[in-house]
Parts: sequence; structure tokens; C-alpha cells
Amino acid sequence: MKPRPLFLLALLALDLGTGCQTVYNTTLEKVFGYEKRELLKKSVVALQDEQQDAQKEFKDAMTRLKELYGFQGGQLESAYNKLKGSYEKCDAETKAVQSRIENMEGIAASMFAEWEKELAQYSNPALAANSRQQLRDTKDRYAQLSRTVRASADAMKPVLAQLKDNVLFLKHNLNAAAIGSLKGEAANIQRQIEDLLSRMSASIAESDAFIKSLAK
Repeated sequence: MKPRPLFLLALLALDLGTGCQTVYNTTLEKVFGYEKRELLKKSVVALQDEQQDAQKEFKDAMTRLKELYGFQGGQLESAYNKLKGSYEKCDAETKAVQSRIENMEGIAASMFAEWEKELAQYSNPALAANSRQQLRDTKDRYAQLSRTVRASADAMKPVLAQLKDNVLFLKHNLNAAAIGSLKGEAANIQRQIEDLLSRMSASIAESDAFIKSLAK
């Protein structure tokens, strides 16, 4: 079993930013001998997990909106604080998903460049042709994954902006009249969140399909 330096174990416990994630990936490759294919798989799994966390937070935000706009008395400040907290979690998850996508894209680009370079090293033309076809197929599957996850991530932004607008407005107008004036907006935001959740489910499914294709 290969040694696990303490500094690497420490890295495993961190919520890594893109720069630190690059160092982490390089360490896995050089110290533990991970192939880029395995690193890409790990990156897609991590993105999938982050997408599921984000989906959960946006679902929670929709619940908080319904609670606030269906307010019938009680602790209005408490309902607002729950919505504000939910918005902040959605904001953090949106950034985390984007960071995971950037990390995945970096690993994929590196893997494909290495694969292209190694095609010239074959002495057997049949094996070279087979590998070239596998590369094309993998690139096509990855391109579909990339489009899907980026579309899902882009769909988070307008929903997040709408949530922020509502939180900011209610921050300075926390009363029944203000809540009533936003009820029309609430229905629109809920539709946007429902559409986003559907996109995220498709993105998670696409990630799962790609992970399975790498295992073949």
C-alpha cells in the first residue's frame, strides 16, 4: 500500500478552490499514480454530489418562499430569516458547482491532450485506430456532459438573482403589505425553480451516464 503523507490527508479534508484543487489533482497523479481517466471520474462524481446538494438547497428555497408568501400571522422575522439563510446557501452551492465544473473541464482537457499525444506512440496500426475511435467517442460523450452541466449551472444564476431581489426588498419592507405585493413574483420564481430542478436532475443523470461509460 502506498504511503499517504499527512499533508495530503489534510487536503482531503478541505473544501478545495480551483487553484488548490489543481494542486490536489497533480498530487494524486504523481504521488499515487492515478491516471487522468480516474481523476476525471472522481471529478465528475464530486460535481454530481455538489449538484445534488445544490438541488436540495434550491428545493428548500422554494419551500421557504411558499412559507413566507403564504404567511398568515406569527413570527414574520423568523420566516424572513429562513428565506435569507436559504438564499445564502443557494449562493454558496452555485459557486461550488461552478468551481467543480471548472476543475472537471481542466482535467478533461489534460486527459484528451495526453491521449492525442500518445496515439503517435503506437506501433500497431489496428490498436492505434481503435484507441483513436475510443477517444472520439469519449470526447463526444464528454461534450454532451459539459453542455448539460453548464446549462444547469447557468440556469441557477437568474433564479439566484430573483431570490436575492426578494430578500433585499423584504429586508427593508418586512410587513404584510410588502409580502402581498410580491405574491405575483413568488409564483414566477417558483416556476423558475421548478424548471431549474428539472434541469439539475437531467444534469445529474448525464453525469451518472458518463461515469458509467468511463467504467467500461
